[in-house]
Amino acid sequence: MFEKAHRESVPLTDLIAMLKRSSKTRVPGTAVFLTSDPETAPSALMHNLKHNQVLHETNVILQVLTATKPRVAPGKRIALTEISPDFKVLQLTFGYMETPNVPLALAQCRRLGLKFDIMKTSFFLGRRTFKAQSKSGMPAWQDHLFIALARSAANATDFYRIPTGRVLELGQQMTI
Repeated sequence: MFEKAHRESVPLTDLIAMLKRSSKTRVPGTAVFLTSDPETAPSALMHNLKHNQVLHETNVILQVLTATKPRVAPGKRIALTEISPDFKVLQLTFGYMETPNVPLALAQCRRLGLKFDIMKTSFFLGRRTFKAQSKSGMPAWQDHLFIALARSAANATDFYRIPTGRVLELGQQMTI
């Protein structure tokens, strides 16, 4: 069931409905899946379901946004939405002059009812590795430039100050 869904983007609500009908093994703790689009199931979540065949007791779909203001007041930083008893969507907004600190913001979520232990929380990140295709339609030098720029992009773990011992990166190779 999840094989086909893994190959295409799946709306998060559709995935949750599929999971309710399945018998995935549940493991204790909290899983945080970083995404740029909270409406769609993150690729790291889909990879975890496909390869590990497990789902955590609590799953947080996390989107980190950058505001057009230099700073965001701590009271306006967090938006938490419960999609189902075991899935929540969390949006954290930081000003463009601030350095995002995800663990600190997560600690502030406790007063909104998000209960978790940071030492029992796993952060899942999707990582894409690009490979040049022999006939991509673009000149080869453009493919190689794009690949070099993608490799030199900032590491999300460091940028968001996520504890390195709590991060799992699930990768995908893409041909351009």
